[in-house]
Amino acid sequence: MSIATTVRSSLRPKMALGEILAFSYDTFCSNKVRFALTALGMVIGTASLILVVTIGMTGKQYVLNQIQAIGANLIFAEYVGGAQRITNVNPDPLTIDDMNAVLVQVPGIVHASPVMPLDERIPIGGGKERDVRVLGVDPEYQFVRNLLILSGRFFDKQDAQARNKVTVITPKMAEELYGSDDNAVGHVIKLSGLPFTIIGTFKERVETFGQSEVLTNTMVIPYTVSRYFTETAAVRQIYFSVSDPSMVVPITAQIKRVLQARHRPESVYNVDNLTQLVALAERSANALTVVLLLVAAVVLLVSGIGIMNIMLSTVSSRIREIGIRKAIGATNREIRFQFLSEAILISLIGGVIGIVIGLAIPFSVRFLTEYRIPISGLSAIIAIVVSSLVGIIFGTLPATRAAQLDPVESLRYE
Repeated sequence: MSIATTVRSSLRPKMALGEILAFSYDTFCSNKVRFALTALGMVIGTASLILVVTIGMTGKQYVLNQIQAIGANLIFAEYVGGAQRITNVNPDPLTIDDMNAVLVQVPGIVHASPVMPLDERIPIGGGKERDVRVLGVDPEYQFVRNLLILSGRFFDKQDAQARNKVTVITPKMAEELYGSDDNAVGHVIKLSGLPFTIIGTFKERVETFGQSEVLTNTMVIPYTVSRYFTETAAVRQIYFSVSDPSMVVPITAQIKRVLQARHRPESVYNVDNLTQLVALAERSANALTVVLLLVAAVVLLVSGIGIMNIMLSTVSSRIREIGIRKAIGATNREIRFQFLSEAILISLIGGVIGIVIGLAIPFSVRFLTEYRIPISGLSAIIAIVVSSLVGIIFGTLPATRAAQLDPVESLRYE
């Protein structure tokens, strides 16, 4: 190496990282409108990214909460009939003894109740009658189906053992007959001539729109009392709930084995749970999230192309400046890093603003309503990383082109 080269190298100014970033910031401030419009794409893209994750999480949580509100870890069993090849056989329905056998032989079950639906008519005065759905259940039914007691109380084990003629009714029925939930408590309804005292009103925690055993006009009475209206000890369904969601599937199989062992081999019983519905809800929410993420990715791609376009335009307008900097000793690496840092700065500014907007919207919904939208801090971290990557990927080409400019030709550029 010659002495002149050594001297020139020692005299060449070295730009520190802070100086390059400060220079990039000054460039940004001198072209605020142009760079702000370029960063707008990143604002929309990163805000969309966070909102997409939030929407996916909210949708999944909402559906799972709806399913969970139908019944806590619910398992239901019912008699389907004989095998197709069997004809002229007597029905082999479930009984209360089947439920008791399952409770003894299958550990992990915390609540169980038979369900015996009956369609009856009740007098409402003036010689008129009304059709009602009567459900004969155990006191545990309240917990199996996760019912919400609006007024009064649900009947207990003492009521069931004493065969007390008590009932709880739906709020719609209470309102139509007595004006309100509270007014209904204490009144007497006659069912096939037997007086039943209303001790409370209830409703399902989520609206099932008549797709469950609970209809608009429903009376729930102790199963022991419902036996007055049936000729056999058969029950239509048996509901179980377990303590741990992970136990639902194996306990479902155990219940089916116990029931099948207690009945004829050709008898068919359906023992099912809501896990398939939960899995379907999760898949649907995940599919929706993926689709929305693709939309957000397109927005980020468009904003990245905008950054690359504005940086190429910036390089063209600053060719003479690049030539001067190279002439006083700036290296290709420093030129490349300077323009790359400008691209990253635009991307990060837009990304941070987008993150603030993306997080502010769910927080505002939390503040204005009682519903708590889940917010993922991970989505904000991902958004920052994505913003940086967009700046690096789409800023590399303009930065490389600026670094490769010939200093002599750059100084001649007008």
